[in-house]
Amino acid sequence: MQDLKHFINGKYVNGASGRFGDVFNPATGEVISRAPMASVAETEAAVADAAAAQPQWGAMNPQKRARVMMAMVGLMNRDMEKLAEALSREHGKTLPDARGDLQRGLEVVEFCIGAPHLLKGEFTDSAGPGIDIYSMKQPLGVVASIMPFNFPAMMPLWHVGPALACGNAVVLKPSERDPSVPLMLAELFVEAGLPKGVFQVLNGDKEAVDTLLDSDIIQGVSFVGSTPIAQYIYSRATASGKRAQCFGGAKNHMIVMPDADMDQAADALVGAGYGAAGERCMAISVAVPVGDETADRLIAALVPRIEKLKVGPYTAGEDMDFGPVVTAAAKQRILGLIQSGVDQGAKLVVDNRDFSLQGYENGFFVGPHLFDNVTPDMDIYTQEIFGPVLSTVRAGSYEEAIGLAMDHEYGNGTAIFTRDGDTARDFASRINIGMVGVNVPIPVPLAYHTFGGWKKSMFGDLNQHGPDSFKFYTRTKTVTSRWPSGMKEGGEFHFKAMD
Repeated sequence: MQDLKHFINGKYVNGASGRFGDVFNPATGEVISRAPMASVAETEAAVADAAAAQPQWGAMNPQKRARVMMAMVGLMNRDMEKLAEALSREHGKTLPDARGDLQRGLEVVEFCIGAPHLLKGEFTDSAGPGIDIYSMKQPLGVVASIMPFNFPAMMPLWHVGPALACGNAVVLKPSERDPSVPLMLAELFVEAGLPKGVFQVLNGDKEAVDTLLDSDIIQGVSFVGSTPIAQYIYSRATASGKRAQCFGGAKNHMIVMPDADMDQAADALVGAGYGAAGERCMAISVAVPVGDETADRLIAALVPRIEKLKVGPYTAGEDMDFGPVVTAAAKQRILGLIQSGVDQGAKLVVDNRDFSLQGYENGFFVGPHLFDNVTPDMDIYTQEIFGPVLSTVRAGSYEEAIGLAMDHEYGNGTAIFTRDGDTARDFASRINIGMVGVNVPIPVPLAYHTFGGWKKSMFGDLNQHGPDSFKFYTRTKTVTSRWPSGMKEGGEFHFKAMD
């Protein structure tokens, strides 16, 4: 077992607090390393070092910063398998899923190569007599990024890439559950040409987070995690005058209309509901078939597909469908919610509560579960389970189905499966949810569009990646400029009237 380190000023640094958090291999339940928990002093020192490094990086022209992003793309592709293996070992994802995690982060870094275009200001010539007005987009300074466990590569890159491309310095606090890949990414950024100190990776817990939130140097905070923590971070960060974007929980509904291609809908639900063991904020966790006949057909199509899912460690091969959940506590919470669904009257159609994997009995594996006849008052409906559990809520009509999604407190993503264009257009127009799929189960936009939910899934005004990210990580300065005009008379310069 090894002790992990922080990455400060371009090199690995031992933790000094004496406090550590265990990092597990979720497939075996074994502790494989310890992450240092930064103290207040360590956090303040990392922030101060970032502040010292930022002015030179911020003054660099955007094209040179974009070249660092370009070099980073090459390095990530070079080390893709090494990064994926480290990610799978700490998180539990299958290797194809780990590569997908890395790829979606890589695509945002690719988008950041276009920083020179995205950082252009506006210009008005002759706004008045001899007057020009122009704007400049300038970096905030030092920003903090507090990231979740479920996407240890993608989520940091979604925030760090645009923040760096805009000229900021970043202090990243990765999840203490799987911190190795963020540390490796920081090392690659330095190899790509990023000046030392511009990107700091600080392992820690609430002590480090609160220090970042209260720091007078930190100008912006990005967070992804549960809604209660998102609300806490947003409130504390904005109370101290920081810009903040905080993304919380989700309960994503997929409406299945009677005219939908049922095989297509069932395949989509299996992938969207059980992929990554359901540990995704964009996972479909609620299926809403319209009409009992539609529901019966959907359940009949789902059951054999779910029963064929392969659950196992990433080392078992590329054909595993999903691996373990991240911790023993997460496993127990999921199983507790499944039991609550049974106790509250839902029908457990696919029951894997006794799931056990030979040779991995101590791993954090949860088998796939399918509920039918779920009602909106049940805990499995109101709460984000974050596990391989799909709930089916039967709706009597399209209006009832869309009302379920609109009335839920979360508004991250949603989808509808139908062959009817009018229904699809009405759904996309009316739904009060940030990301919508039409015959697409997980409507995660590509890197050049923005990602973000509504309602209690998001706190702040600007979303992740795409154009919004460059708005979030910059301030606009507007300059009104007037130069006196004159002419030479007898060797002297005479100013003309200015009005």
